[in-house]
Amino acid sequence: MSSKELPPSTTPFFPNQFITNQFYSKAQYVSKDTDLSGKVAIVTGANTGLGLECANQLLSYKLSQLIIAVRSLRKGEDAAIHLRKQYPNAKIEVWLLDMSSYDSIQAFASQIEGKLPRLDIAILNAGIANSTFRLASTGHEETMQVNFLSTMFLSILLLPLLKSKSPTGSPGRLTIVTSMLSLTAKFAQKDKIPLLKAFDDEKTFDGVDIYPTSKYLGLLFLWKLTDLVSADDVVVNCVEPGFVKGTSLQREAPAAIRFMLYLLKVTTGRSMKLGATTYLDAAITKGKESHGCILMNWGIAPYPPLLYTVEGENIKERLWQETLEELSFVNVNGILESLAK
Repeated sequence: MSSKELPPSTTPFFPNQFITNQFYSKAQYVSKDTDLSGKVAIVTGANTGLGLECANQLLSYKLSQLIIAVRSLRKGEDAAIHLRKQYPNAKIEVWLLDMSSYDSIQAFASQIEGKLPRLDIAILNAGIANSTFRLASTGHEETMQVNFLSTMFLSILLLPLLKSKSPTGSPGRLTIVTSMLSLTAKFAQKDKIPLLKAFDDEKTFDGVDIYPTSKYLGLLFLWKLTDLVSADDVVVNCVEPGFVKGTSLQREAPAAIRFMLYLLKVTTGRSMKLGATTYLDAAITKGKESHGCILMNWGIAPYPPLLYTVEGENIKERLWQETLEELSFVNVNGILESLAK
């Protein structure tokens, strides 16, 4: 069954779900016979952490071309140098992508359209977790901008490119990284009208909850987005990599929280290599059955309970309409309508 058809989970996240995730989940590795020769993949935020490890694993299966999409070309090139030494037969490029800027995202999509005759896989890994309030150039709170608005914007722009540039009979793959912390989101703004602007108020900013909530909003939006896309054209899914040691996502958290997270990661965290296998499982191993699904612990998992309720349906609709209005400067409605043709 798909995530939408599964009954909502009633298991408390911590410690029950967390312990199950970290200690009782059986890893599913990509088959050793997998051959990605001829295929082209994009990984955002691939200069470090899970993104870099994901890139490394993709290349280990003979991926022909990799686009490392990063906001710092220097850091991207540093990562690419090491990958090129390991995989001299692959074409590895570094492209600029600033997820806090709509202009940069549009330029990135235009670069794909003009320079890539083929595109098979896009893994949207880039994300931030600010503990202090900051506005992006768009005027929105930065974590919400990067993790939700910009990620959904890039997803919409990538869908027709993945549809048209993937070979006939082999649908493009779009995998978006989410977080199990979305299950802990307070989402205190859910009754606010308008909804998106409620996150731009510094007085109500919650540095602990903004990251989980930004990922939660992504799930709300993707529930509706994937209904408009055929799995025969592009398979779209979300992947939750688990609690992984060695990442720098919480680098801006207060020192006390960073120390607590360090101890928790040392004792319970998955290795970077294991965490990245969830990305490949979602983008390569899982088939059309995973379209519109959340993948957790290498299996299909339900959406958060609220999404199955009448209240959740109303919030989904409000968020959908506000987001499309926010992105109307590129006629996203027209892009989405074209996907049904």
